[in-house]
Amino acid sequence: MTEPVVVSHTGVQGTCPGVRNLTDDQLLKIAHNGGVVGLGYWDGAICDVSPKSFAKAARYVADLVGVEHIGLGSDFDGYVTTGFDTAQLQYITQALVDAGFTQSEIRLIMGGNTVRLLKAVLP
Repeated sequence: MTEPVVVSHTGVQGTCPGVRNLTDDQLLKIAHNGGVVGLGYWDGAICDVSPKSFAKAARYVADLVGVEHIGLGSDFDGYVTTGFDTAQLQYITQALVDAGFTQSEIRLIMGGNTVRLLKAVLP
């Protein structure tokens, strides 16, 4: 893999073991080329449906590979159950504040990283 990729609608095994969740080795490989991990909001991705668990997973990824590799992977398609909907994304923002992320880091997580990647790879 030489181009950055988005691996979305997932979690991380470091905070929530599961077959769909990424290992540390996978996170390191995604980050190596500037990729972004779209963290999900449902129990299989973060082990419950709270914004606090999302922030815990985000903190884990940030500490391992950097905040530049975290994005949102909502999966609001009705297949999974989440604790909030798109009108309540401020709960994610508050959980990230509570977890010690800065305003600029939160901007990256809430969309800046994904926009950066798309601008880098799309014609």
